[in-house]
Amino acid sequence: MELAYYSDYAVRLVNTEEPVRGKDSLTSVETVRELFGAASQMARRATDADVTRFRSVRARLRAVFTAADEGDHTQAVDLLNSLLLEFPVSPQISGHDYLDEEGRPRWHMHLADHPSNATAGYAAIAAMGLAFHLTEFGADRLGLCQAAPCRNAYLDTSTNRSRRYCSDRCATRANVAAYRARKRQEAERTGRTEEKSQESTTPTDR
Repeated sequence: MELAYYSDYAVRLVNTEEPVRGKDSLTSVETVRELFGAASQMARRATDADVTRFRSVRARLRAVFTAADEGDHTQAVDLLNSLLLEFPVSPQISGHDYLDEEGRPRWHMHLADHPSNATAGYAAIAAMGLAFHLTEFGADRLGLCQAAPCRNAYLDTSTNRSRRYCSDRCATRANVAAYRARKRQEAERTGRTEEKSQESTTPTDR
């Protein structure tokens, strides 16, 4: 498993909340377990107490994305470093699940399960994955969706660093809203022009 894969853990957790809409889907231990995806062994260790702990980690991860999105890359790194210090990873070399054409293991880095609790394990994976993405591609690759009121986190993997939305749906919605706004402005300008034209051609009383 490549380290870049782990950055998705951070995005998945942050996006369980929609602050502007006042929505929060992180409400049960079942939701916590679903966040782990294929990492079922860690998921089984999750308890009701992890719901609150996960929300705390989520707020700190969102702060990293917010700082990066606002261009304060030093702050984003400082916040991420504090997570890395609090939730250290346990890297291991693995290869038993992936074999090449000759039946030999394809060695790769793997983050081992955390011995403490489910939250510590998830936070370590998410922070390390995000740190790898940031150092490999740049802090400006961490963003928050620009389609109001959505503020979902995303990782920009575009070739020209042009991503501004978390999904195609939000991109379409933003483009439609911008198009309608331009049409309203054009209509208002046309209306003002017509009014001025009428005023100039209206005879004045002497």
